[in-house]
Amino acid sequence: MKDLSPITATPPRIRHRQTLALVLLVVTGVINYLDRATLAVANEFIRADLGLSLGQMGLLLSAFSWSYALCQLPVGALVDKIGPRWLLGMGLVVWSLAQAAGGLVSSFGWFVLARIVLGIGEAPQFPAAARVVSNWFPLRARGTPTGIYNSASPLGFALAPLCLSPLIAATSWHWAFFVTGALGLVAAVVWVALYRDPVREQLTEAERAYLDEGQTLEAAPEAGFAAWRALFRQRATWGMLLGFFGSVYLNWVFLTWLPGYLRTERHMDVAYVGVAATIPFVCGFAGALVAGWASDKITSRAKSTVLGRRTAVVLAMLGMVAFTIPAALVESNTVAIACISVVIFLANAASACSWSLVTAVAPRSRVASLGAIQNFGGFIGSALAPIFTGYIAQSYSFVPALLTGAGIAFLSAMSYQFLVIRPIPEWDKA
Repeated sequence: MKDLSPITATPPRIRHRQTLALVLLVVTGVINYLDRATLAVANEFIRADLGLSLGQMGLLLSAFSWSYALCQLPVGALVDKIGPRWLLGMGLVVWSLAQAAGGLVSSFGWFVLARIVLGIGEAPQFPAAARVVSNWFPLRARGTPTGIYNSASPLGFALAPLCLSPLIAATSWHWAFFVTGALGLVAAVVWVALYRDPVREQLTEAERAYLDEGQTLEAAPEAGFAAWRALFRQRATWGMLLGFFGSVYLNWVFLTWLPGYLRTERHMDVAYVGVAATIPFVCGFAGALVAGWASDKITSRAKSTVLGRRTAVVLAMLGMVAFTIPAALVESNTVAIACISVVIFLANAASACSWSLVTAVAPRSRVASLGAIQNFGGFIGSALAPIFTGYIAQSYSFVPALLTGAGIAFLSAMSYQFLVIRPIPEWDKA
């Protein structure tokens, strides 16, 4: 039976820690995505400077995602074992140094290496964020904070062309990497200095009751690498891995190729492309924020928390598919931008809802592990999206590339729908 009792009022000290944690997660998340987007913003300048083809740029754009995806599995287990404070702090230092190194490279091979290290460093961001929300928010109130920290990704992409394009124009593309790398190092110090996990012994009875509301308190086994191996034996795990694959694949088609698509396929003027490429990501920011609130509302009316969170994900993904098709086929640039804006709005809504679903499906001691497995699937999709899109566009056009993304997203929505049915129970032995 679903617990329909109202959520206990948030104790003042808990509310303060929640606010601080979310502010820090949004700031680090924005820097995380500014770093990812720097390559896309400087795409044309780097291609001209290094003499890269569209296919080579697709490989370079995907290099980050391969290492990021492969690191998700060990990182998720490490977050559950060590905690988000130190793992995210170390990740910030590694990825910021790798980002700054991107401004020093002078060849394709060294650039690929810098992007691989960037992916390794950025791997803890979202598993750590899922664990932070699980630690500081009760089960039925996690949609809104998940939407808030997920809003950092479209916000980072929206800010990237606005902040980095003038910097590149005034200096060179190298300085875009140097400046964003420096921001990350400052954020690492602030995160480690300010963030703390809740310590149950230091909480009052009311604070413990608030954080435990809606959960079955079982003895949580120690998290380890055997834990995520055990998670792979669950049908829901595969549904989330395959589901997030298509959601992130279609999103990254636009994240990595939107400026190039607008210039190459739709022949837009350079000055207009900067504005046109920003609008969809502003919509994505709104999508992540609205999705968190909507996910909580849908869940409050659903038969179970899992089904409510899953329904929100599936509806958002089907909307992505529906609007990608006209975005690819219409002649009007204005209508195409409007459709792409809706797709990115829904893509970020789907992402926020997917991370909320993690906190509902995962055993209490495995939140970061399951979140990392889902994210692993998503960023295999993000690694393949720029490669396939680049080569399909080079061989044919961007139209079949976009329609391919829509088809993949539809199949992934069905994975969520038919494989993610109920929560995974806690177990004593992984």
